[in-house]
Amino acid sequence: MARIVGVDLPREKKVRVALTYIYGIGGPLAKKILEVDLQGKINPDKRVKDLTEEEVGLLNAVVSKNYKVEGELRREVQSNIKRYIEIGCYRGYRHRRNLPVRGQRTRTNARTRRGRRKTVGAVTKTTLKVQPQE
Repeated sequence: MARIVGVDLPREKKVRVALTYIYGIGGPLAKKILEVDLQGKINPDKRVKDLTEEEVGLLNAVVSKNYKVEGELRREVQSNIKRYIEIGCYRGYRHRRNLPVRGQRTRTNARTRRGRRKTVGAVTKTTLKVQPQE
C-alpha cells in the first residue's frame, strides 16, 4: 500500500482517484499534480498497486513540498476559525453560536448546525396521569 503524506492510498484505485483520499486534495488538484507538477511522469490511469517505490517517493515529495494537506491544513482551518471568534467578527459570532456561517437561512432547516428539535406539545389528561405529582 502506497503511503503519501501519512495516508495509505487504496491499492485498487487509479492514482488520480487515490490522491483524493488525502485531505486537501480534490479531483482537479489531483489532475493538476499529475499533469503539471509531475509533467506526465506518472500515468493518471495507473493503479496504485502498480506504482514503483521511486514514483511513490516522487509523488510524496511533490505533494508535501508544494501543498498544505492533512494535519497542516486542518490546523490552519481551525486557527482561522479561532481567530474569527477572537476578533468578534460576524463569522466568528456564527461559529461561536454553532449556526450556519455562509448566509443560509435558519428560520427553517439548518437542523444539523442547530441540533435536534425539542418538541413542545400540549399536556393531555393521559400524560398528566403518567407523570408523578410533586
